[in-house]
Amino acid sequence: MGKTISCSVLVALISCFYLLFATALDTITPSKSIKDPDVIISQNGIFRLGFFSLANSSNRYVGILYNQIPVQTVVWVANRNRPLKDSSGILNISDDGNLVVSNGKAEVLWSSHVNNTAPNATTAHLLDSGNLVLSNGEDGASSLWESFEDPSNAFIETMKISTDVKKGRKVELKSWKSIDDPSDGNFSLSLEPFNSPEGIIRKNNELYYRTGPWNGNTFIGLIDKYTAYLEGFDVVADNPQQPYYMTYEFSNDSMYIYGELDSQGKFTEWKWDAGKGNWINKYSSYQTNCDVYGYCGAFGICDSSKRPICSCLKGFKPRNIEEWSRGNWSSGCFRTTPLQCQRDYNNGSGAGQGDDGFLEMKRMKVPAFPHPSSISNGECKDQCMNMKNCSCVAYAYDDGIGCMLWSGDLIDVQKFSASGVDLYIRLPSSELDKGKSSKVIVITTVIGGIVVITISTLFLWCRIAKYEGRNKKRKQIKHQFSSENIGENSIGVKLQQLPLVNFEELATATDNFHHTKKLGQGGFGPVYKGTLDDGKEIAVKRLSKASGQGLEEFVNEVVVISKLQHRNLVKLLGCFVEGEEKMLVYEYMPNKSLDTFLFDPAKQDVLDWRKRFIIIEGISRGLLYLYRDSRLKIIHRDLKASNVLLDKDLNPKISYFGMAKIFGGNENQCNTKRIVGTYGYMSPEYAMQGQFSEKSDVFSFGVLLLEIVSGRKNTSFYNYQYDLNLLGYAWRLWNEGNIWSLVDKIISESELNSKNEKEIWKCIHVGLLCVQEYAKDRPTMSTIISMLNNEISDLHPPKQPAFTQAPLISHVVEERVSLNDVTLTDFDGR
Repeated sequence: MGKTISCSVLVALISCFYLLFATALDTITPSKSIKDPDVIISQNGIFRLGFFSLANSSNRYVGILYNQIPVQTVVWVANRNRPLKDSSGILNISDDGNLVVSNGKAEVLWSSHVNNTAPNATTAHLLDSGNLVLSNGEDGASSLWESFEDPSNAFIETMKISTDVKKGRKVELKSWKSIDDPSDGNFSLSLEPFNSPEGIIRKNNELYYRTGPWNGNTFIGLIDKYTAYLEGFDVVADNPQQPYYMTYEFSNDSMYIYGELDSQGKFTEWKWDAGKGNWINKYSSYQTNCDVYGYCGAFGICDSSKRPICSCLKGFKPRNIEEWSRGNWSSGCFRTTPLQCQRDYNNGSGAGQGDDGFLEMKRMKVPAFPHPSSISNGECKDQCMNMKNCSCVAYAYDDGIGCMLWSGDLIDVQKFSASGVDLYIRLPSSELDKGKSSKVIVITTVIGGIVVITISTLFLWCRIAKYEGRNKKRKQIKHQFSSENIGENSIGVKLQQLPLVNFEELATATDNFHHTKKLGQGGFGPVYKGTLDDGKEIAVKRLSKASGQGLEEFVNEVVVISKLQHRNLVKLLGCFVEGEEKMLVYEYMPNKSLDTFLFDPAKQDVLDWRKRFIIIEGISRGLLYLYRDSRLKIIHRDLKASNVLLDKDLNPKISYFGMAKIFGGNENQCNTKRIVGTYGYMSPEYAMQGQFSEKSDVFSFGVLLLEIVSGRKNTSFYNYQYDLNLLGYAWRLWNEGNIWSLVDKIISESELNSKNEKEIWKCIHVGLLCVQEYAKDRPTMSTIISMLNNEISDLHPPKQPAFTQAPLISHVVEERVSLNDVTLTDFDGR
């Protein structure tokens, strides 16, 4: 019995200690603080509160992060504007009952700033919602301060973005200055009451983006308003005297979703994908320039599917023609013909309806600042028509909001391809094309017939002349092929089927090759972005007259690429040749070339390891197609980061085939006296002896692979200690067993897991095998793909690469990074 009692007492004591310890896991008290690197964790382990650093920064911050997600995800920062410079930080409850962050010198860097009447009873409790609550009392019912009411840039479940009109208080998100700097940025997100509540993003306190009014189910100004808020999202705005707020809560507890206002002003909803091991974009507020508030000015309409994207509403014209011609539409438009009711009012005859009407515009984002009315849809038009001084210039109707009326300037009008509401613009009858007499119609018809006949005759004449000119051009191109001994029979290319386009079409698409359409500049010449009449976006590469390249390279690229069809090769859409004018038309790649992300510190973080590995695989598959699967065996001869383009999903496409060579029959190697390409990517046998083959492209691939892993450019990397370029540096690290020092810091800090580590190690190993000095030692592209896909697991140790020493001038020459959307090659040797 005594033993039983003793055991019972022991169990009770253990239980008490456990309860005390468990309570301490998620709570800060006056006697329990957090010192760097300690943390507290919410009850179910969803969030943690503690010290952390960001990539590319040694500063220390106190914040709340997702605890069960391997990717560091910060949802709240305390000392965002005053970081700690070392690991001496402490988070505790001060003598006055405030939650404070201080450094080793006892300087307070952040405080909750509340008046606390019972500081000794204060606790800070981290909830599973991610909310940090400072309160008095054992039950925590008396809340003094909450992190949800003092947010950073993240919007998580059950948080409220609110506006209290009566008290003049807002709870709003504040963007970070950059991805590595959580201090206050330029953007804020709030819920504005206006006449109907709207989600608003401000840039430097100026209106930057608006969601349109809330109709009880959604914001009607969102492009895809039916998908963004299907689960858990709500806006509460029933009583104007009570605070407005928006919040969301999902029924699926296992699903992690949060919103983030980034440093560029875009609000993105992220969803955790456990299979991919990363956050995926569920919804973004900002899609095109049309989403920028007032982008087309007053009485302008923005349509992202048209070029130019801004135009004036019917019955209006640009206020400043010169600015509009330069692509600056902010000055807006003005009415060309006064409303009839306004003329009647000015003449003293009263402000009646006059002879005005309404132009219906379907699927629109309604203008800013509507005046809501509770009247029915059928009466909305009459109310607008009869408003005093005919001040109503437009109306719209939504079932959830009712009638909306506008007076004054119409700002932030946008045309949607789907969703939106019908907007009615008030115009005088003369602008509505009414009341034309039959005489006018007859005269117009006769004149129109004459014009049509005349134009048809001229068009027929132009077509005949154009056909003769095109035949002449085809003969010129065919002659060029013959002079290079590349005949139609040997390569199976029908010259008569080359995709030719006309100059006028390209000039129209690029606004006469306007400088604002210029994407970049390289050895070939300038590259322009264009939009065809059907809305298709293109990239036009225009041969510069000053370029050292001529019809030979031009024709070579057309011949090579016109018959290639592969998902990892850029697609040629057409070409133009006339006199000294030569142009190539490609599919447009919105994410530009690989080097614009890989070597730009501000953009490197976009390419996480998963994206980089997909890019590596895509490039290898594209090369294998050139060597094995296409009916023309092609050696690229200028493979580098700027010649790899990225589509909208960051999938790679190999581009620029001006230097490519076609192998015939059973050829595996060729010689040339004309060495062309880019220093740093050429194999030794090609650079020194003019020998090129699949193995010379493999060498270039190896250089590119090491660049992708390291985020460093071979032609500009320089190791001062050992006078090594990137290949030499990688080789030294390999021999020292310190190869992880080569990996891009962004990858190594945030993404290392067992799977990624194996892939990274294998990519470095394959890269070193590819850049070995002798071509016979390098693997073929088919073997490389098998290595990357783990079909070959036993890899031979690499031999020393070629060109490991950095040239004497490499560390002082300014790095050149291509900024174009299509490939532009630097020619360093002839």
